[in-house]
Amino acid sequence: MTLREKLGKELLIFDGAMGTMLQARGLQAGELPETWNVLKPQEIKDVHLQYLNAGADIIKTNTFGANCFKCKGTDYTVEQLVGEGLKIAREAITESGKTAYAALDIGSLGKLLKPLGELSFDEACNAFGQIVRAGRDKADLILIETMSDCYETKAAVLAAKENSDLPVIVTMTFDGDGKLLTGGDIASAVATLESLGVDAMGFNCGLGPKQMLQLLPQLTACCSVPAVINSNAGLPVVEDGKTVFTVGADEFADDVKKLIEGGAVLVGGCCGTTPDHIRAVKSICGAMSVKPVEKKNLTVVSSYNHAVYFGEKPLIIGERINPTGKSRFKQALRDNDLDYILKEGISQQEKGAHILDVNVGLPEINEQEMLEKTVTGLQAVLDLPLQLDTTDIAAMERAMRVYNGKPMINSVNGKEDSMKAVFPLVKKYGGVVVCLTLDESGIPETAEGRVKIAEKIIRTAESYGIEKKDLVIDALVMTVSTGDRNGLITLEALNRARHELGVHTVLGVSNISFGLPQRDNITSTFFTLAMSKGLSAGIVNPNSAALMSAYYSYCALSGNDKQCLAYIEKFSGAVEQKAQPQTDEMSLFDSIVKGMSESAAKATAKLLREKDSLAIINEDLIPALDKVGKGFEEKTVFLPQLLMSADAAKAGFDEIKRYLEASGGKKESKSKVILATVKGDIHDIGKNIVKVLLENYGFDVLDLGKDVAPETIVETAVKENVKLVGLSALMTTTVVNMEETIKQLRAAGNFKIMVGGAVLTQEYADMIGADFYSPDAMGSVRYANELFDKGEI
Repeated sequence: MTLREKLGKELLIFDGAMGTMLQARGLQAGELPETWNVLKPQEIKDVHLQYLNAGADIIKTNTFGANCFKCKGTDYTVEQLVGEGLKIAREAITESGKTAYAALDIGSLGKLLKPLGELSFDEACNAFGQIVRAGRDKADLILIETMSDCYETKAAVLAAKENSDLPVIVTMTFDGDGKLLTGGDIASAVATLESLGVDAMGFNCGLGPKQMLQLLPQLTACCSVPAVINSNAGLPVVEDGKTVFTVGADEFADDVKKLIEGGAVLVGGCCGTTPDHIRAVKSICGAMSVKPVEKKNLTVVSSYNHAVYFGEKPLIIGERINPTGKSRFKQALRDNDLDYILKEGISQQEKGAHILDVNVGLPEINEQEMLEKTVTGLQAVLDLPLQLDTTDIAAMERAMRVYNGKPMINSVNGKEDSMKAVFPLVKKYGGVVVCLTLDESGIPETAEGRVKIAEKIIRTAESYGIEKKDLVIDALVMTVSTGDRNGLITLEALNRARHELGVHTVLGVSNISFGLPQRDNITSTFFTLAMSKGLSAGIVNPNSAALMSAYYSYCALSGNDKQCLAYIEKFSGAVEQKAQPQTDEMSLFDSIVKGMSESAAKATAKLLREKDSLAIINEDLIPALDKVGKGFEEKTVFLPQLLMSADAAKAGFDEIKRYLEASGGKKESKSKVILATVKGDIHDIGKNIVKVLLENYGFDVLDLGKDVAPETIVETAVKENVKLVGLSALMTTTVVNMEETIKQLRAAGNFKIMVGGAVLTQEYADMIGADFYSPDAMGSVRYANELFDKGEI
């Protein structure tokens, strides 16, 4: 039985933490563990053997950080470190005499992808591809682990699939609320990764087994592939100046037993787990059978941070991002006016759309470039899933590749050429595809004919490995003005597709009323009839009061709106006042809240003709940032929105700066703040986020970068007379350098010190002598503002 065949059928045990073991063997803070594959191969082999002898079925190669970014500055290449890491793992398995598997261990690149960071999606794919190519010949599987961003994870999975045929397992790092660093939830991660064809997925790092047990039901409720749980040995604390994990081997194994009973199929350890932990797991859990993995058959699309399910209630797919019949939209495409398109998207979201159709096809523009730009632009400012609407196969593939989540694809039809072109893309990239009931003979005039085409599409999709759950049937709406039975035929075909074929359905509803006066009368009535016949999603104009009235009324009457709460909220007046139609102009406050940089710049320029620059900062810019920051702290706003809002605020500040320079004035800065990632630590994502926010709140940030020696930080603080220093550390091995930096700062003067990083807790921060700890970037901004207001910095 191959490994792929074993997955989900029997319990498989991963090893524990390589890092913990190497630290005990003398690995220094900041030393790249992967270099030991060349420098100390016997030490690595000994660790593997200890885990194998303890009962591990799968060992993770010592290649977690062996990527082109982290290898830069060392004497070693990715190919060398990965190749040696696999060689050592294979030798260890042979020497153990056991049947075991070597997992090519791939971790995060340590950089945020555009638009949040500087790394492009293609660059990420290339970096991961280099790792896969270096290890594919000796590995039994690929483990992509400790991922905190679904977009980067997608790049890694694509790289694995495009460069090997090995099984791919993914584990991601969620916080206690089930959220990724970039805001994604468990359901959206499952939707994305399952659609990409991973063989198993789950959680690792960040949490102990008890915390992961709380999150496991969210995973098993929506996941149709085997569940993987590799937890830490509890949460880290400092004892006698050292980082320790408090969950012992027996307690860990007891918790893992509960995880298996809850549905985990692959289990093991992450930070702090030793061979003793794995030995205890093998002893207590080794003979356990696993729960069968159930297919959930969910029709689902997702954005970067949430999933939208078909079938819970009818869905609204906003149709406004489409040039058909829209002269202003066509001109925006010709002018490359993305700002106008983004406002159309925002307007539809505010009016209640669940998904946005995105069609930018015009003969005179480069559709592939424009569709990619529009998709990435919309995903930067909105969290709605998108429907990629194009007949250009090259444009479709590019949009699917760069899409952050699991999209809808509009569309395929019953023509052989269409299915041959579209289905391989859906199989590779994942998605829910709209299936038009037409073929080489055109659109059948009968419901029976359309159902037969739907059946053919379903059969053909299955031959490509695409399940029925990832198809939605469009029975095609023909205008009633050209045939008085056109509406009835569509409704019959829709009804049969939904209830006889068991697939979800979609319609471009407004087609029914072309050529008729007062079109909303016909369209809204037809929409109601279609929903009553089993319409899963309607492509409609959310700005139409008649259509949205029909929608909310239907949901209330059909029992899909419990206690009529959505209807009451919609029509009590509160929502109506908030959701006024978008215009070409957006206020500065709204531009920042929505993350619209171009609009923010325009709005600032306009305000500068009306009021003082300081008033704009205090009355518009800062209140908008405060609103977004509060939402971030309350977890109603997530990192991508926070950073896009920061970019929009920066655009506003830049406009003020240009204005003041032109008029001989000068923008005031609050005070200086030093930020640095401590010695030995090469991770700077968190620090960079704090920098962006502090600068937007008016602070002058001296960013010393990463891997910064304590002496450099102290020297800069004294020389520049900076009273607030922010220190970041992401690795348990480098917290000791954070503590040393704090000691040196205390000895050198009166400084306020704030700290942050994934491995830190409040208790930890207190023990190493920090003045302030924040689990997120906004907390650091709040602290800096408080100190400034008190005159302490």
